[in-house]
Amino acid sequence: MTFDQNDFRQSLGSFATGVTIVTGRNRGGDPVGATVSSFNSVSLDPPLILFSLDYKSETLEPLKETGRCIVNVLSERQEQLSNNFAKSGAVSWEGVDFETWDSGCPVLPGALANFECSVFATYPGGDHLIFVGQVERYETSGGGRPLLFYGGRYGRLAD
Repeated sequence: MTFDQNDFRQSLGSFATGVTIVTGRNRGGDPVGATVSSFNSVSLDPPLILFSLDYKSETLEPLKETGRCIVNVLSERQEQLSNNFAKSGAVSWEGVDFETWDSGCPVLPGALANFECSVFATYPGGDHLIFVGQVERYETSGGGRPLLFYGGRYGRLAD
């Protein structure tokens, strides 16, 4: 069977996802990050999550090299931040507030949850690399609504 990539992408868009920004540092210590909607839990024991990055992502090599990252689960108020990190090419961190935890990776305040991870495993997945992260620390904001992506655009939860 032959797949039309645009049609296939549209079909995949019928599944609503949350939006995250995966952040890390390159070997020079500069922050890196990318908007990612392919995120989910894997295991409670040990605590594992997964996400995938396009092989063309400028964030991919730094995460492979350092083996550390933060997955920031975005709130509906962080749509502009998501757009900034969704651009191809170098992401500007100018004006982006962040803090750091033990890994030194950027933690985005205002996110609904933040997961600090070491890379547990990677697997090839077509044009993406699948990362499994072992969660070493996490925080949950305790409130707010998630930023959602559905049908090629952002969405909001209804009451």
